[in-house]
Amino acid sequence: MDEALDHKGRNCWDRYGSETEMQAMDGLAGEYVDFLTRCKTERETVQWVLEQSRAFGFSEDIQQGAVVLPFRGKAVLLARRGENPLAEGLRLITAHVDTPHLDLKQHPLHEECQVGLMKTHYYGGLKKYQWLARPLALHGTVALADGSVVSVCLGEDDEEPVLTVLDLLPHLSRKQREETVEKAFVAEKLNVAVGHVPSLGGKESRVRQNVLELLHARYGFREEDLFSAELQIVPAGKARFVGLDRGLVGGYGQDDRLCVFAAFKAFMGAPASAHTQVLLLWDKEEIGSDGATGAKSRFMEYALTDIMEVWEPAARLRHVLGRSKAVSADVHAPMDPDYQDVHDKYNASLLGFGPVFSKFTGHGGKYGASEADAEYVAWFRALLARDAIPWQMAEMGKVDEGGGGTVAKELAVYGMEIIDFGPGVLSMHSPFEVSSKADLYATVQAYTAFYLS
Repeated sequence: MDEALDHKGRNCWDRYGSETEMQAMDGLAGEYVDFLTRCKTERETVQWVLEQSRAFGFSEDIQQGAVVLPFRGKAVLLARRGENPLAEGLRLITAHVDTPHLDLKQHPLHEECQVGLMKTHYYGGLKKYQWLARPLALHGTVALADGSVVSVCLGEDDEEPVLTVLDLLPHLSRKQREETVEKAFVAEKLNVAVGHVPSLGGKESRVRQNVLELLHARYGFREEDLFSAELQIVPAGKARFVGLDRGLVGGYGQDDRLCVFAAFKAFMGAPASAHTQVLLLWDKEEIGSDGATGAKSRFMEYALTDIMEVWEPAARLRHVLGRSKAVSADVHAPMDPDYQDVHDKYNASLLGFGPVFSKFTGHGGKYGASEADAEYVAWFRALLARDAIPWQMAEMGKVDEGGGGTVAKELAVYGMEIIDFGPGVLSMHSPFEVSSKADLYATVQAYTAFYLS
């Protein structure tokens, strides 16, 4: 076969093999590991984005050409004004800041068998058994009745205690082993152990009382304040490099903070160009993009309308959005070395071969899908070819194995051209996800090229 007619993916390690590029890749990966370690909740991620963007000169003053507009601490829009009229469309990248975790229930604290426990309600698609018998941390916000807000972070410092969900010993788990995974691990038993020492005062629930006293001493809130709290249980500990060669990155929350980080680095590294550049970060993607801070909300419309009224009052939102080119920056599921049977190997991606285009999402017969036009895919291919940026085209597993959705379909309704495009992540939705630092490097280059197109 004529080699020019045959398509073969390109390994990022071959493309970026020079000493200079390897050093740049290592530096970027180091920044990413620090970002993953610091940002374990939606609020922490948005706060990091605000701090970083303000250091680059972005502000909430729409009169200037570099704007950052946060919303309720869990969504944010950044915009850099371009040379062309807004009616010619935007270059927009969108990603999500939420990840699967355990939320504390409204009445979380109780005591059983001399152990203080907190009840949880899991958030997003996770495997419940992965959260048992491992170190966990408590992150979040408590709003007090006087209007003040308390930030909580417990279990991350080496000198601090951690929390954990207890597991059943194998000696007594015969019945459990006979059940399906779904039935063997019950959500109501995902209780977090938070104490054991009884309070010196009182006669009943003394361990529970002691936990309340410790929380009040450290953070100044009472049990009633938990009703107005957003507290999450997340894996404790730092993100780490994985493998003897340090080629992989392991850590919690890489779906989708890997894309959040890559898109932010690209956005801040790209100079102003012809089209206005926008980075839009959402909450609630893992549970259907609902709510005030999800992609189904009106946040994007309201924020862009405010910007248009100052920058270009004559522009119409329907023209701005309908003529925009957009990327749904979400991670992909590459071929799993140990579970290759769930993938269609002819339509699967590989770790280390660059970010992955998903022309369509959804499940089964493309239900719940957003599908990019062929013309847009061709435009994007040509864009990446100019800088020889590695990329892949793949689906998420075999047709009948499952599937997934992203925020793309929520933005496609405006008529903009949009496609899912992001790097691969192994062990997705687990407490310790794994990605390739070579894919991260290539993704930043790809998103940068998109912003400058």
